[in-house]
Amino acid sequence: MGIWGADEAAALAALGLHALQHRGQEAAGIVSHSVEGFRQHKGLGLVGDVFNDPRVIASLPGRSAIGHNRYATTGATLLRNVQPLFAEFEFGGLAVAHNGNLTNAETLRKVLVRRGCIFQSTTDSEVFVHLIAISLYETVMDRLIDAVKQVKGAYSLVALTSDMMIGLRDPLGVRPLILGRLPHSGAWVLASETCALDIMGAEFVRDVEPGEIVVIDDAGVRSIKPFSPVSPRFCVFEYIYFARPDSVLEGHPVYTARQKIGVELARESAVDADVIVPVPDSGVPAAMGFAMESGIPFEMGIIRNHYVGRTFIEPTDHIRHLGVRMKHSANRVVLEGKRVVLVDDSIVRGTTSRKIVDMVRAAGATEVHMRISSPPTRHPCFYGIDTPEESKLLAATHDLASMAEVIGVDSLAFISFDGLYRALGHEGRDAMAAGYCDACFTGDYPIELVDKEGRLVA
Repeated sequence: MGIWGADEAAALAALGLHALQHRGQEAAGIVSHSVEGFRQHKGLGLVGDVFNDPRVIASLPGRSAIGHNRYATTGATLLRNVQPLFAEFEFGGLAVAHNGNLTNAETLRKVLVRRGCIFQSTTDSEVFVHLIAISLYETVMDRLIDAVKQVKGAYSLVALTSDMMIGLRDPLGVRPLILGRLPHSGAWVLASETCALDIMGAEFVRDVEPGEIVVIDDAGVRSIKPFSPVSPRFCVFEYIYFARPDSVLEGHPVYTARQKIGVELARESAVDADVIVPVPDSGVPAAMGFAMESGIPFEMGIIRNHYVGRTFIEPTDHIRHLGVRMKHSANRVVLEGKRVVLVDDSIVRGTTSRKIVDMVRAAGATEVHMRISSPPTRHPCFYGIDTPEESKLLAATHDLASMAEVIGVDSLAFISFDGLYRALGHEGRDAMAAGYCDACFTGDYPIELVDKEGRLVA
């Protein structure tokens, strides 16, 4: 999240982080800049916990600020790993916030440590800071370009200096980044999703393009494209699960995409049933599409407690298991005596699915069928979504029939690749041609896995 040219920029950044809370729940931070210099505040927990005191926002003066919600893919949940990262350089202060994951961070880190760099965190994002620091180029922009040309992986960055704000996406555009503007003040906004614009009344301007750097200062916005053009590979799982349903990504409304996926899923895997029940919240739009196409009534047979976080992105198995029990409860009046189709976005480890199925059966369902609005997750993600290693992925170790047995359903079906890409407006299953990364389903990793290649050799 970034704001340039607005009074109370830190307060607006905090609003944006509230809207982006779904992208990370472990920690939050904001760095602001004013005539007094840079100020920062970071803490572990939700945005509302970290920025719950008006005095905290008051301590972050200035007309520019960037913020970050942490969702750990590398590095422990420690205060020193909370972003934005800030450092004083020869040219002045620089703050950096990173969404994504670098696939050569460990390799670069070893080289940098040998050169005398002293790391303050265990997050891969700090590699950017040290590469900028040791660059022999003079300007901030040339140093940044020098740094990003040495890293591999997925990275959407927002950076702040005393006289500019910078937005940047990796050449394949794996993670989202959008540009917006506040209509009355003319202030510029950078954010991971459009829902962050809506909360502050900002207008969507455009997506930052893959491989593009946008430079925002008091003169306006200019674009730099330091990379040779390549075919983009936007993360398809953003549409399936990760993004908020009221966001628009790469021109596609997420809500509409999920509904269309549900329609295709119903066409491919119809089943006689009495009720379509989503696993809330991310399964709701797909379940609506499934119900519309099948003609079977849609009902909220599972009620979610919205004061409990997303179990998929919790950092430990113990908390994840507790979260399933706290997060969902069965709506017996909808489920009792019914043949139920549960619609969910994915099956990762299978533990959550099993507990939900058991809960639905305990509420009196006579049959439970599960339909999944993504292909089977058979491979880990190394680009910014913390899926576990292959041995812990249910679809990597079980066939369809044994998966159904493990989670306790009468039948199980996943959407096909053809159905998924038809729902997103493409014919056929070629993710590269469609412009998506689907490595978590196919194992086709579009960015070299420098740090992992030894472990991933078949």
